[in-house]
Amino acid sequence: MPPQLTAVLNRAKLYVGGFTSAQKTIALLAVAGLVLGTVALSTWLAKPTMSPLFTGLQATDASKVTDQLKADGVTYEITDGGGTIMVPQDNVYAERLKAAAAGLPSDKSSTGYSLLDNMGVTSSEFQQNVTYQRAMEGELGNTIAAMDGVKLATVKLAMPKDSVFTSQKADPTASVFIETKPGQTLSADQVQAIVHLTSASIDGLKPANVAVVDAAGQTLSAVGTGLAGSSSKQASDYEKNVTGNVQAMLDRVLGPGNATVTVAAEMDAQSGTKVDETFTAPENAPALAESSDKQSYTGTGGGAAGVLGPDNIAVPGGTSGNGTFTQDKATKNNAVNKSTQTTNIPAGLLKRQAVSVAINSTAGADRAQMMSLVSAAAGINAARGDVVTVESVAFNTAGAQAAQDALAAAKAEQDAKAAAELWKMILIAAVVLLAAVLALFLYARKNRRQRRELVDLGERTDPVLPLEFGPSTAAIAQVAVPVKAEIPPLPEEHTDAAQKRAQIEALMTDDPDKAVGYLRGLMDSKQPV
Repeated sequence: MPPQLTAVLNRAKLYVGGFTSAQKTIALLAVAGLVLGTVALSTWLAKPTMSPLFTGLQATDASKVTDQLKADGVTYEITDGGGTIMVPQDNVYAERLKAAAAGLPSDKSSTGYSLLDNMGVTSSEFQQNVTYQRAMEGELGNTIAAMDGVKLATVKLAMPKDSVFTSQKADPTASVFIETKPGQTLSADQVQAIVHLTSASIDGLKPANVAVVDAAGQTLSAVGTGLAGSSSKQASDYEKNVTGNVQAMLDRVLGPGNATVTVAAEMDAQSGTKVDETFTAPENAPALAESSDKQSYTGTGGGAAGVLGPDNIAVPGGTSGNGTFTQDKATKNNAVNKSTQTTNIPAGLLKRQAVSVAINSTAGADRAQMMSLVSAAAGINAARGDVVTVESVAFNTAGAQAAQDALAAAKAEQDAKAAAELWKMILIAAVVLLAAVLALFLYARKNRRQRRELVDLGERTDPVLPLEFGPSTAAIAQVAVPVKAEIPPLPEEHTDAAQKRAQIEALMTDDPDKAVGYLRGLMDSKQPV
């Protein structure tokens, strides 16, 4: 080992040997902190920057792509529920080219209008119809899958065939299967957007004939309703909306916690069509057709015809005279206005609702005034059969007090956790700062150069002064002694002392710190130098 390295190691051992237990513990913590920080920093710097290789992958495509990455020895990460694969940025383009050469990911466009490109001139009419329907289903599925939160969409169309033998034509229907991304659900607006997108893409398809079902088996939009969800879900949504409006008004008027609202709504799940015809006569309009007939007759007759006898033979009355006959007849066809109004009654209309409100008796609210406010806020229609009930009752505050205590305990626990985390961060910061200060201190001590002048002590005639050395002090206490020009030879009885002084002087020249420790040991044992 080189002498310089040996001197450095010996000096380090001397430094560490002079530390107290507390200083050694702090030094170990500082070294451990520096080592961990260095390892974490090197790991973070060595980690490559990840970029998305493919997004929106199906399970089969993701499995094939990961197999290819494993074969190439490329590290990867799977995110977004398995739909996105992340690779190092330097390998993105090379892996994409390899995946494209292997036909990955599978081409989604093969389920759309591209199916029509492969049709031959000899295709039958049935094949053409089926291929066109598959193309429409694929295009709709790809379009719906592009919505936010949708992972997979499949559309099935039921297109009735036209027939010249029937006067009535069946309406087309559609069913949409939706698989959402993990942790996401579709809102009512998104379901309505899917329904209207599907109905507007097919000729003759009504929104009421589109069914939407998710992967969990829940019906998001049923056929015949035209609205998202069943009638029970529509009623629940309506009740929640009205309850929120009335509760917000009462909390503003009476204060929070002084009123509770319950709404029960009954929705009509049937749809229908209503036709109204109205006839009115136009004013000052000429007749469409008009005719008149007038007859007049004058002359003598045989008198009365008489009466029938027993044998149904007329018996003459025995009178006669002149007769006159006149008849006027007129026919007029007037124009008539006809108005026909057709109204489609959708499902989900409100049949009736009942609103009940309980007000805390301590609030001192006017019952009639509150009933008027609630009726207006809930849209009560007495002709429809709506009912509103407002009562003033005493509220039970035991549950509220328990809930308040639970909230206070939860808040206190949360504050305690936050304080513990804060103190933990402060402790970590203090340890890191102390380690940095200690490292700087050791570095400064290592690089400090001490200048000393060697002086021949000769024989010491004055009493020895006590010297004090700290556990980490590297300076040597110097005692001013007279320097003799000439040193006489020492007697033989002092040969041992002279030899020790020579050794100390040599040690002071080579390693001052070690000499300090040696002198301290001699003084502690009170041995002559």
